[in-house]
Order: sequence, then C-alpha cells, then structure tokens
Amino acid sequence: MSAPLIVAVPSKGRLKEQVEAWLSDCGLSLSVSGGSRGYMAELKGVRGVQVRLLSAGDIAEALDAGEVHLGITGEDLLRERGGDVDARVLLLRALGFGRADLVVAVPKSWLDVETMADLEEVGHELVARTGRRMRVATKYLVQTRTFFARHGVADYRITESGGATEGAPAAGSAELVVDITTTGATLVANGLKILSDGVILKSQAHLTASLRADWRDGQLGVAERLLRTIEARATAHDSAILTWPADPRDAQVVEGLVARGATRRPNGLLTPVERIAEASIALASAGIGPVTASSPDFVYDVGCGSYETLRVRVQN
Repeated sequence: MSAPLIVAVPSKGRLKEQVEAWLSDCGLSLSVSGGSRGYMAELKGVRGVQVRLLSAGDIAEALDAGEVHLGITGEDLLRERGGDVDARVLLLRALGFGRADLVVAVPKSWLDVETMADLEEVGHELVARTGRRMRVATKYLVQTRTFFARHGVADYRITESGGATEGAPAAGSAELVVDITTTGATLVANGLKILSDGVILKSQAHLTASLRADWRDGQLGVAERLLRTIEARATAHDSAILTWPADPRDAQVVEGLVARGATRRPNGLLTPVERIAEASIALASAGIGPVTASSPDFVYDVGCGSYETLRVRVQN
C-alpha cells in the first residue's frame, strides 16, 4: 500500500468551520479520529488521504518544512516564513474566506501622516529630536522589514507583540503597528488609521502544496483526484448550462456565443453565470427556445490546471 497524501487543515476556530463547509460543498467531509478533540482525520470522498488537524501557524510551518503535502492556511502566515517562499510552497487556489489585510496603522492624531513617505519623515524627525527610533509593534517581522525597506523607511525598530498589537500605541510601548485586520474596526477603536499606501498584503486562506514534501507517483495520483474534484466544483459555481429544443437555426448563434466564452455541451452550452442573460437573449432573439438555464453540481474538464502546475513543479 502506498504512503498516503498528507493534508493539513485548521484544528479550531472560525477558519476550521469555513474549511469544513468548503470541503462539504465539494462533496468531501472530515471524519475526525478520537472524537471532536482528535488531531487526525480521514477525508471521505477521496481515498488515500490522511488529514492532520493543526493550528493555522503550524500548517504554514509544516508546508514550508515539507512535513505535509497539502494544507489550508492564510497567505499572511506563509509569507511570514521569509526568504523565497514561492520556491518552497505553491499556492494552488484562493478559497475566498479567511480574508484579512496586513496593514501599517498610525495614531489618528498624526494628522499630517497619511503615507509611507510621511512615515519616513516622522522617523527622521524622531531620531533627530530624541535620539531614538520609532517603535513598530507587530507579530509580522519578516513582512514588516521587507515592506519598510521597499518604501525607504529605515529609522525604526520592531517591538515584537505578544498580545493585542493594536493596543501598543495607547499603552506607550510603540508609536505605530503592523497588524492583521478584517474590517478595520478594532484599529479605529484603538485610535489608529491605516496609511493610504500601507496595505502590505491582502490575505485569504489558500489551498497550498509543499514543494519540499516527498512526492511520489501514488501521492500525485491522489492529489490529482482531489484537485479535479475541487476544480470541478469551483467551475460549477461559476457556470450555468443552457439547453433548448434542437433547432437547425442555432448553429450560427451558438458559434457566436462560443467565441464569447461559452463551451459546447451535447445538449446545449456551458456559459459563465454572468453571461446567462446575454446568451439566453441572443438565442431567443434568433427564434430559438425556450431556453432553460440550470446550475451543474460539478464540471470536470479534460485538463486540471492546478494539478498540472503541481506535477510540473514537484517533478522538476
């Protein structure tokens, strides 16, 4: 029996709930070993998968180290691993949840500070006036240093945050913060504002592959089945099937719709959801119909882009 494909998913919190809902929507479900507090699971719907339940931070670390083949975690945590992370992990699919922005936020009382260039001036002035550098509270050391260097901000020092980062300026332990926010409400409540060019990363949960893992043919085969199912469901969400009674007049109209992004099906067309009305009206205007639009559950294409990209990267 070949070694399993190891997949890491979040073990707790809102992200765990969102991942489970997403898997269920794809026709897959987790069966946790050892009850609700277990740390191993099986993925029902695809054979040969072993699931590990880890914290989001531990998933990023496991992907970077090659301890798991696939994992679901935030891009912010992956980018914080530092170095050329894209040479070590492959972002296969953005999942549309777990959204958060990594931002630079300063006190609202700094009325004349709106951009990173303004922040550079503040740093210079603080050093000249007090002899000390401005303090930046953050848990995101790697991305803060990279972003500040890109904007030419050098007169600062990082104060590692072990708790509520947004409260550091009010507590007097830092002048500004670099932190994750979803709505910005917590920053506002703490008297902070986001710089106009201070968004470091727009993060969300990603299905990610480790390029350092030990990939064998059997594990690639399991990954292909899993990724084909995921892509088929994603394509179905974005598509509609149009059907109508066979009509000899439909050939020219159909060719025009295919040229605009639809694809042929034996009994009609598969079209992007945003073009349902356009395509249906074009058929009806040609005297073809009635046209029925329906939502497919899965759309399995011949190719699977995410798998092909993964196969090329791990075999080279």
